[in-house]
Amino acid sequence: MDLFREYARNMTRRHFFQQGSNAVGWAALSSLMGQAAAKPLGAAETQPDLQALMTHHAPKAKHVIYLHMVGGPPQMDLYDYKPVMKDWYDKDLPESIRNGQRLTTMTSGQARFPIAPSKFQFEQVGQSGMWVTELLPWTKKMVDDMCFIRTMNTEAINHEPAISYMQTGNQLTGRPCLGAWASYGLGSLNNDLPTFVVMVAKPTNTEQVQAISARLWQAGYLPGEHAGVSFRSAGDPILYINNPPGVPGEIRRKSLDGLKRLNEQTFERLGDPETRTRIEQYELAFRMQTSVPELTDLASEPESTFKLYGDEAKKPGSFTNTVLLARRLVERGVRFVQVYINNWDTHANVAGRLPSQCRDVDQACYGLVQDLKQRGLFDETLIIWGGEFGRTIYSQGGLSAENYGRDHHPRCFTMWMAGGGAKGGKIYGETDDFSYNIVKDPVHVRDFHATVLHLLGFDHERFTYKFQGLDQKLTGVEPAHVIKDLLA
Repeated sequence: MDLFREYARNMTRRHFFQQGSNAVGWAALSSLMGQAAAKPLGAAETQPDLQALMTHHAPKAKHVIYLHMVGGPPQMDLYDYKPVMKDWYDKDLPESIRNGQRLTTMTSGQARFPIAPSKFQFEQVGQSGMWVTELLPWTKKMVDDMCFIRTMNTEAINHEPAISYMQTGNQLTGRPCLGAWASYGLGSLNNDLPTFVVMVAKPTNTEQVQAISARLWQAGYLPGEHAGVSFRSAGDPILYINNPPGVPGEIRRKSLDGLKRLNEQTFERLGDPETRTRIEQYELAFRMQTSVPELTDLASEPESTFKLYGDEAKKPGSFTNTVLLARRLVERGVRFVQVYINNWDTHANVAGRLPSQCRDVDQACYGLVQDLKQRGLFDETLIIWGGEFGRTIYSQGGLSAENYGRDHHPRCFTMWMAGGGAKGGKIYGETDDFSYNIVKDPVHVRDFHATVLHLLGFDHERFTYKFQGLDQKLTGVEPAHVIKDLLA
């Protein structure tokens, strides 16, 4: 059945009309080939995509909003409360805890590894009794809607391979990312917007930002149409989406029709599926000339929206503005929205930078959850929050009671999910008193991916794509398990 779908998707218009036996596919033609004159679809007008695969079971989540904290948030300063560490201030990390684990070159040369307890106060909140830092007062109000994973772990210890691992299931770049897999499996709900959108928010503090590459949202060996479409944080959301001065819409339409005919001739001659992708992307870009300006115009939002999210929602490029746009995208049928925000790489000055980072995301995340609830979208939208690894309990560089730095730590870190079939009020996993090793219930990146795919309706073992003679999959060839305790 999958081979038939692939054949149908790659069929050209001329081939389609030549095959009289294909009358049953007439109803699917507009979805397969795209419609240049399609009407904009609003939130109430989303429709299933005939190109989507058949899910293996009923999905809990129809959409994903993935909020990636680039750099690695310090788990012991946010969610993994370790009060015993106050008695260990400035004492060396015991070798029995480190146990010869790998270090980065940034701290491997230190003469000692002094323990740096969190300087921030914690409070136990909600019926779940989750410990949350004082830096996240808005988050405290919704912990019973959130599913906390305290025992995420990865082998990657540096940013580029770690982010690649978290997004694509492999430390080497070139594989399809999670958003591309979701696009491939679920298809589109709105022909006038991309299935997978990526936005990079600008943090208030920019002391130490990491490179964020388009390789993180590529389609890899999947058809190119499943790559993420990047929206810019300032100016036109998408470059060249507007007609050049002096070029009216009818001229642009005529030019695209000519390009389409040339591309179809090329496809008939060579059969390259990327040519078909180019045809579809040109048509989507034309339709986005209408849909994107309406999407990004927040004038239609009531004042109550900005009160919920905070005034930063009106500031283009801010994290708050970006997550509000993420809600509007999901509302209009976009399947997967990836948001990156930088400057979590706190090698130094945790006391100066972490409060700013938390202010950027705290009310925004609370507003997003409440907004989705009000609109009846929370139960079908999975929100993911987390970085590519955690931070060390010992200080990098100088240590004082009021300030310290933390190096990369892949052995355990905290992420959370909400909505979309995740179990609200769940706290999963346990780390040792140093937040250095996992004591109970580890969750590897592969397990996390398997669980997310399960919520989207797919068995990670059977959700594959044939490439280079192999059935490729997001979770790779090593064992991966759905963490059922995380499911509602």
